[in-house]
Amino acid sequence: MDKIFQMVSDSDLTPLFQSMDDEYIALLRPLFEQVSYQAGAKVIEQGAVADFIYLIEHGKVEISYKPYDGESLTITYVEAGGLFGWSALMGSPKYTSTGIAIEDLDLMRMRGSDLRILCREYPDAGEVILDRLASAVSKRWKNAHEQVKSILQSGING
Repeated sequence: MDKIFQMVSDSDLTPLFQSMDDEYIALLRPLFEQVSYQAGAKVIEQGAVADFIYLIEHGKVEISYKPYDGESLTITYVEAGGLFGWSALMGSPKYTSTGIAIEDLDLMRMRGSDLRILCREYPDAGEVILDRLASAVSKRWKNAHEQVKSILQSGING
């Protein structure tokens, strides 16, 4: 697990942690646990309880959404250094999409509830961490950083 924190200079793997204060990394480290999934495995399922947010160390996951009246739609692919499972961080009771490993996956995961507590107990660290998370997810669509940060902040305070 420490590998991901030690590799903070590797921009492909850990942009979330680049130049982050060592004190903030020390707060995050105990929240993470390593998990692995084989290609084809369902990591998160739309409608299931949203417990964890995931950071990909190695591999690739397909994120899909199934509307109640249609076929499943591929929303995006997330690769090494990417995050998925945002519902857990925002305090949503259920995942809004499904994540399936399309390659073998090595992941770091943390409970969204643990991160929300950290952000409330350490607001300065929380501000930096939420800004990093918002930057990570907002790369998926144009000019979304502030919107995403606002959504994450409301989930933390909710």
